[in-house]
This record gives sequence, C-alpha cells and structure tokens, in this order.
Amino acid sequence: MAYLVHDLIFQSANNTPDAEALSYQEQKKTYGALACEIEQLATGLISSGLSRNERLAVYLEKRLETVSALFAANAAGGVFVPINPLLKPEQVGYILADCNVRVLVTSAERFKLLSDILQSCHDLHTVIIVDNKTDLPQASKLNIIAWTDLLSTQGSPQPNRVIDGDMAAILYTSGSTGKPKGVVLSHRNIVAGAKSVAKYLNNQHSDRILSVLPLSFDYGMSQLTTAFYVGATSILMNYLLPKDIIRNIEKENISGLAAVPPLWIQLAQLNWGNVKTLRYITNSGGAMPRTTLDQLRKALPQTQIFLMYGLTEAFRSTFLPPEQIDRRPDSIGRAIPNAEILILREDGTHCAPDEPGELVHRGALVSMGYWNDIEKTAACFKPIIARQNGLTIPELAVWSGDTVRMDEDGFIYFIGRRDEMIKTSGYRVSPTEIEEIIYATDKVGEAVAVGVPHPVLGQAILVIATPRNHEELDAESLLAACKQHLPAYMLPAHIDIRNTSLPRSPNGKIDRKKLFLEVQYQFAEHST
Repeated sequence: MAYLVHDLIFQSANNTPDAEALSYQEQKKTYGALACEIEQLATGLISSGLSRNERLAVYLEKRLETVSALFAANAAGGVFVPINPLLKPEQVGYILADCNVRVLVTSAERFKLLSDILQSCHDLHTVIIVDNKTDLPQASKLNIIAWTDLLSTQGSPQPNRVIDGDMAAILYTSGSTGKPKGVVLSHRNIVAGAKSVAKYLNNQHSDRILSVLPLSFDYGMSQLTTAFYVGATSILMNYLLPKDIIRNIEKENISGLAAVPPLWIQLAQLNWGNVKTLRYITNSGGAMPRTTLDQLRKALPQTQIFLMYGLTEAFRSTFLPPEQIDRRPDSIGRAIPNAEILILREDGTHCAPDEPGELVHRGALVSMGYWNDIEKTAACFKPIIARQNGLTIPELAVWSGDTVRMDEDGFIYFIGRRDEMIKTSGYRVSPTEIEEIIYATDKVGEAVAVGVPHPVLGQAILVIATPRNHEELDAESLLAACKQHLPAYMLPAHIDIRNTSLPRSPNGKIDRKKLFLEVQYQFAEHST
C-alpha cells in the first residue's frame, strides 16, 4: 500500500515492472526502470547533502528527467518544488529564496539565464544539470553536478526516513499582492488525492493519460500521480498549438485528457474527427462555458466529460458525474471521495439549501498551509465547528473564499470568488453569469468581466472579449445580447474587443488580475 508519494511508483513497479510508465517524444520508460532510476538519484541526492525535509526545486520543461527528479527528492526524504518553466529568472529567484531551496535541477541553457539570480539564493548549495554542463558561467559557491554523475553515485546511504504527515511538495500559486504563495502538501495529501481522483475517473492500468498542464500546477501534477497509482502510462507534452494536442491524442491513443477553460475553448473549435480512444476529459481551474461544453459533447459523443472544482490548498473538492451533465450542466458537482464539502455562513453555521455561502473543504486533502506565512495560513485554514461530540482538538479546514450554493439534492453551484465579485449599484454580481451570456452568442472566443472603481456605482462592469475564429465582432451586438438576458444593473458599462488572445497565468488560466489593472487605467481615460 502506498503511503508516501514515491511509493506510487514503487508499488506499480512491483506489480507491473515492464509496463510503460512514462513517454516523452520517442523516449519510453517502464515502471521498473523508473523505480531504479529514482532509487539511484535519491542515493546521489543524499550523498550531495540533501537532508530530511530540505527543498529540491526543478526548473525544466516536461521531460523524463523532470519527473524522476521530483519523485527522487521524496525518495531521499526531501521536498520537491516544481517551478513553472514559463517563469522568468526574477520569479524563479523569488521562489528559490522564499522556501530556502538547497538543490536545483535544471538545464545548461536555463542555468545560464539564472546565473546572476542564483548568487543571491544563499541556501542553495548544489545545481544538477540534466544535459551538457560544459561552458557554464562561474558559480563559485555552488556545487555543479552532471545528471549522469548523480546517477552513478557510489555507495548506498540510508534514505532519510519520513512519514505520510511530513512535507512532500511546495506548489506556488498566485497571490493577491503579486508575490506567489507556497502551498505545502504532505505525502498524505498527494497520495489521498491520487486515490480519490483515480476512483471517480475509474482510472485503469490500461489508461494512457496526456500531460499538457504544467507540473507546477496541482491539476497538472495530478495527471502523474493518478497514472502512477493505477500503473497507467503518462505521456508528457510541451505543446505549441492546440492542434498539436489533438494530433498527439491520435498518435498516442490517449484515453484521458485534462485542461483548463481557456484551452478547452480553443480545442472545442478544432476538428476532432479522427479521435477514437478518448475515454474521458476533465475540466478544472474555472467554469467551462456552456457553449464550449456543448461543442465538446457534439465533437466527442462517446467521451465522458467530468466538470470539477478545486483549489491548490485542498487540491480537488468536487466533481460532476458525466450522467448529471444534461440535468445540471452549471453544477460543479458533489464532494470527491474521501472529502466533505460544507457551505457555511461567516459565523461558521451551515447554510440552508440554495443559500449562498463559502465553500469549506475538510478531510485528508487539506494541505499543511502556506510556507512561512502565518497570517495568510490563519486566514485560509480555520477551525470548523465539530460535528462529533466529545472531540477536544479543533479540526482545521480550508475556507476557499469562493461563494457557492448547494441545492436540496446536495449538488453545488459556483457563484464567484469573493475577491472577484463585482459590487455595483448595491448588488453583488458574479462575473461568471455575465461571461456565460457573452459566450452564448457563439461569436466570442474568450471573455472576462471585471469590476473597476466608479464614483456613483461603486464598481462599473467592464467586459473584455476576443472574436471566435477571427470572425467579425463588435461591442454593440454583445451589449444587445446582454440587454436581452440581464437586468440593467448587470449590463457592462464598456466592452473592449481585442483581436489577440487574453493574457494567461503560468498555469494557462486567463490572468484576471493583469486584465483588471489594464482596464482600470483604460476605463479611467475613457470616462474622462
């Protein structure tokens, strides 16, 4: 039985050592080979001075070495920190310094980009280069090791012993102040998440799961852990264009695919005619527009679609069974296995059916808090009123900051993020509700509604939209559609049509914060 993260691989290696675990381009690796490599790397990491609970960061694109390094860190008793390969040196430097990274795994090219930044990362003592380490810039205080040398480390030092309650990973997520927050996950969190997701997706060892999301994103990491838990194959992909994903699905006989709404919007507009093997697809990281959902269901009539909701602080909270989509297409579903989802008022009491409240998650997936940030941890991880009489130790749950409602059948509906809700004319307005009307016109590729300061309304509603498939799109037609379906207080004060894709966060989501800053300035100029 798997208790620790690396046990997911070792367990499958014991059961099916010759089964394919990883595929990247033309490279393949079996579970037996992957387990052996991780054990050897762990030996090398311990010999290089990685101690229990110390952090190892990986700054690489998706490739075989990326996966091996992450899981080897755990096998050595350390903590892995996957860094999104899209981040710039200053952002990488912040993460390395913030969680006191001791070992960095990267490529020669990326090391050259980081060379100046690394001088200020005072806790870093070792850099492992996965390719050619010749002609590297001087780094006097750092021990530079080649990947091949690490694999050939002599001796077999005892691994640092850890238990499932110890740290396994730190995942950095965007913060409201601009600086990312490090969410600390235990071995128990990650293993419980893999078991839960694999159960409701009915993952089998025969599955071939395409990994297109960043491994620094908990949703992306889940593609690995669920595959490893059941002994399935994970196919790594660094895509350039959405059509490359469909091409890879056909080539690799993919059975499972996960993506976020902006990517699904693009994929839904492509030709899926030759895709025959896709058993399921999943969506998280935001609501999938109804028009996109309808397009995908039409293009993939034999494919199960799982609509999900999650947050890094508790990984995954809810899923909607595919058979419920016709009846409840706007629902984020019910609690995943081994989690309880509560809808609570500000005083901690339970909301009545259909009463808006905050989504609160309790159970084995509740993470360990934010790295080195007592204030933010206390705001998000708070006690809940015990339902089990006699207990004297308070239980901490994750208070999501998201407003939802639960119907009488126990299905949950997302209303909006507390920090994204628009307050206008005395009303609280969900951006999602406006965006759905915009998407329903079938003329829009992407749309975002935001609220900006207004001297009379409190906040004015602005919509930023892009045309679908380079079609003609004008603000007047979108405003007319809004007038047909929305009350006056929910109508946009301004609609900005853009002919380029909206900005993305490193995880592929639309960057609402960046858009807000842009349109706030533009609207101020427009109003004057």
